[in-house]
Amino acid sequence: MKVIISETKEELGQSAGAYAAMIIRDTITTQGYANVILATGTSQFETLNQLIEEKDIDWSKVTMFHLDEYIGLPVTHPASFRKYLSERFLSKVPSLRASYLINGEGDLEKELEYLAQNISAHPIDVALVGIGENGHLAFNDPPADFDTESPYLVVNLDEPCRRQQMGEGWFGSLDEVPLQAISMSVRQIMKSTHIICSVPDERKAVAVKNSLENEVSNAFPASILQLHSHCAFFLDRESASLLTAIETANSDVEIRK
Repeated sequence: MKVIISETKEELGQSAGAYAAMIIRDTITTQGYANVILATGTSQFETLNQLIEEKDIDWSKVTMFHLDEYIGLPVTHPASFRKYLSERFLSKVPSLRASYLINGEGDLEKELEYLAQNISAHPIDVALVGIGENGHLAFNDPPADFDTESPYLVVNLDEPCRRQQMGEGWFGSLDEVPLQAISMSVRQIMKSTHIICSVPDERKAVAVKNSLENEVSNAFPASILQLHSHCAFFLDRESASLLTAIETANSDVEIRK
C-alpha cells in the first residue's frame, strides 16, 4: 500500500488522476483494453477532472462501472450518481467502449443480476474509490460485510453516512436522503488489480487515521484496503492531519510539497 500526501486537494486530484491514467494506458498496452470503476461525490471532483484531461488514453478500449446508487432516487435528482457520472465523465469521453450505470429505480433483483453478470465478465483493472466520514467503502457502512461474494448488494445507510450526503449539499434535509442504496461489495472492490483511493478534506481525517493506522476491522470498512497489494491512498494535508505512525514508520509514504 502506498500513501501519497499532497499539500492541497487540487494537487491530490492531479496526482491521483495522473496515476490512474498511467495504469489505464499501461493496461491497454498490455492487454488491449481496460476495465475501470469510478467513484462519485465531492471527493472525486479533482481526480476525475485530471483523468479526463490526461492525453493518449484510448477510451474506446475502456469499460466503466461505478460503485453505488441510491434506491428510488430518479436520475434527474442532483444527488443521483448516474447523473453525476453522465455529466462529469461520460459526456466528456463519448468514445467510451461501454458503461454500466446502476439503476436503483426499477426491479432491484434484476438490476443486481444484470450488474453481477457484467462485472463478472469484465475483471477490474483499476478502481477509483473514496472513503466516507464514517469510514465506509462505497456504501458499505460499518459494520461492513467483508464476506459476501455478491458483486453488488442492497445496503442500509446509517445516519452518519446520510448526514454526510446532506452536509455535502446533495440534499436539503436529512429526511430527503434515501435510507437504502445499491452498493458494490467490499470483496468485489478488493478484486480490482489496482485501487486508487482519493480522500481530501479535514472532515475525513478521523476516517483516514482509522483506515490506515488501526487494525483491519469491519468497524472501519476502508481499513481492508491495507490488505490490497496494489492500493494507493492519495491524501491532502488536511485529510492526513491526524496520521502519526504511518508517516514516521512507513517507507511507502510520499509527502509532496
